[in-house]
Amino acid sequence: MRRVLPFLLLTTAALAHEFWLAPAGYRVAVGAAVPLRLLVGENFAGESWPRPTRRVQRFVRLGPAGASDSTDLRPALLTDSLAPVLHCPSRGTHLVALVSRPAFIELPAAQFTAYLRAEGLDYALRQRQEADEATTKPGREAYRRYAKALVFATRGAAPEVLENAADTAFRRVLGLPLELVPEQNPFRLRAGAALTVRVLRQGQPVPGALVQVWDASPVPAAKNAPAPPPVHFTSRTNAQGRVLLRLPGAGPYLLATVRIEPAPGALASRADWLSSWASLTFGGPAGSVKGYYPQSAK
Repeated sequence: MRRVLPFLLLTTAALAHEFWLAPAGYRVAVGAAVPLRLLVGENFAGESWPRPTRRVQRFVRLGPAGASDSTDLRPALLTDSLAPVLHCPSRGTHLVALVSRPAFIELPAAQFTAYLRAEGLDYALRQRQEADEATTKPGREAYRRYAKALVFATRGAAPEVLENAADTAFRRVLGLPLELVPEQNPFRLRAGAALTVRVLRQGQPVPGALVQVWDASPVPAAKNAPAPPPVHFTSRTNAQGRVLLRLPGAGPYLLATVRIEPAPGALASRADWLSSWASLTFGGPAGSVKGYYPQSAK
């Protein structure tokens, strides 16, 4: 949640913060052991997600070499729940995806209404207002996370010429209840080029979705000066579920969106609403040796 009212900070911490996958590098050496953190926080600054092994339903790497190029990452999570290790065994773009089981939260009516406003969840807000519940009925919500990250693997820090036609994992549609899917490979774009990203619900476009974007590309700063905060802006998807972005630098970038709907009957005893939180992290164009992991790779 962004610019949250002070009284909301504690009560909505478990729900309204962004959740994302943060590899130690987005441009990595083929076969390198890359720590991958699961983070929750605000403004692209986060802390480790607590108790991930209890919450994770699916955690997988999907590579550019087709159906056989995949890894179940749940065993790595059991080995190290704070920073499970990711290996990318082939050149090209790898997609990492995590799906969580539902969790539950209940907020007082006024705080739930303020949270809906802050997140742009107009449908639920309107339904509660029309039912005269906005100031009287607590918000009982189930929420689930759908986080994806793109990692680009090469055999050295210098750029490689790879076959575009074979490198398509970045745009793979997983059919999730909510997901962000880029239509171009952000690692192959030139600085300042356009990137279109679709918001999909079970493979179908979601028009009017609010998409939050953070750009943490390095910027020149005075010696010993603190790093500036990431650039942040929002956009809404068009009728085809697309947003258009410009990638000025190497990133990393974080995109996030949320959708809310009435809870299904299976959850009715504990929740009136079901929200889906999707995120996508990736590096951008203009990669450099400095941004390559590990630094010592040849």
